[in-house]
Amino acid sequence: MPDHPLAYFITFTTDGTWLHGDEPGSVDRERNQFGSPWLPVDPKRRAVARGQMTQDPFWLDTPQRGVTRDAIVEECQFRGWSLLALHVRSNHVHLVVNASREPEFVMRSCKAAASKRLNEAGFDHPDRKRWTAHGSTKYLWHEDAVASAVSYTLYRQGEPMAMYAAPESSMLGAGSPVPSSPVPSSSGPSPSASEG
Repeated sequence: MPDHPLAYFITFTTDGTWLHGDEPGSVDRERNQFGSPWLPVDPKRRAVARGQMTQDPFWLDTPQRGVTRDAIVEECQFRGWSLLALHVRSNHVHLVVNASREPEFVMRSCKAAASKRLNEAGFDHPDRKRWTAHGSTKYLWHEDAVASAVSYTLYRQGEPMAMYAAPESSMLGAGSPVPSSPVPSSSGPSPSASEG
């Protein structure tokens, strides 16, 4: 096994759109290891989580997804991180990135950059809570794990929304070309079964 992971697979959700107790399930601090089952659907736990919210759930619409995508791409470029794949959905973000920092720092930096750009674009108000406090950070130690995470991010999320794929990446799997420029989508902010 290498000394350092080849990349990280990072996922974070928008605030209030994927609560503990929601379908299809979620993870928490006790149940978050790769391959472990998700928490079961629990309407009472969901109601408690929703009751603790101080703002409405935050859904990313088409323009907001594009701004978020562009902010994350620019943040990775600025910091010298190699962004392999990115998919901004209505209620969550997936990215596969090689970075010299720990994945929690990468995730916080991407959230902050996206919030700053959304504020500058005039979406909502600066006090708007957009992201959940944490997220998922998986270490990818082998090329097949990186290729799988890139494939999942780009091709297994349902209808494409705001995406980015590194044109030079050799870890895209299957050898099929991926658009190197961001690909916005016209789908709206409503959740669907294909949110994946």
